[in-house]
Amino acid sequence: MTDARSNPAKAAWFIAGTDTEIGKTLIASAMLHALTKTGVRSAGMKPVAAGAVLRDGVWHNDDADILAAEASVTLPQELTTPFLLQQPTAPHIAAAQENRTIEVAHILSCYRQLAEQADALVVEGVGGFRVPLNEREDTADLAQQLGLPVVLVVGLRLGCINHAMLTVEAIAARGLRLAGWVANTADAYMLNGAANIAALSSRIHAPLLGHVPRMDALPAKALTAAAASHLNFSSLPGWPEPAGNRS
Repeated sequence: MTDARSNPAKAAWFIAGTDTEIGKTLIASAMLHALTKTGVRSAGMKPVAAGAVLRDGVWHNDDADILAAEASVTLPQELTTPFLLQQPTAPHIAAAQENRTIEVAHILSCYRQLAEQADALVVEGVGGFRVPLNEREDTADLAQQLGLPVVLVVGLRLGCINHAMLTVEAIAARGLRLAGWVANTADAYMLNGAANIAALSSRIHAPLLGHVPRMDALPAKALTAAAASHLNFSSLPGWPEPAGNRS
């Protein structure tokens, strides 16, 4: 098994989610926003992105572009998003439509190259924690081989407690450290949101990094900054101190 930990960034984290469309990119970009403010060389990686549009002869994915906009280091897209797929569907299906195979070994190689060029890396998963990437491997296998501390994004909507606890168990089963979790309001009309957060806090043995409310009306850049204002990443392993506090 190839292990990305043989050449790690000085600090890096894997962003997992309880499902798709629950705010992983928002939280990952908020992390990059906060990292950039500390003054470190930060970069984002979206290893697999399904759903792309052609603009000016270049394929773009909105999530990957958002991460790139918040990073303080500009790096080649073929490294930050090695598998950029056209159809917005399950990654292994989207890849098959293009006669491609998502290879975890190639993702790990790209990660190692990024780690040489950045002090801090935020790696965003795709969908939930057990999304198939090819016939043998899924995103949990990718996370395990990266070996990074995991930040779990819990989308607050009906059923989130069950989804969160199953994902927490899956992360532990892979021998990974759950370094923190974020409550992100996926459903603005969810009943008893605070009670759900309290129930999760009593069951998840990792720090709650913050609760992000629903903020649909804001443009992407402002939305990222607003989300970051609700979060505190300082408890994460390897999180850098602000530049003014370093000796």
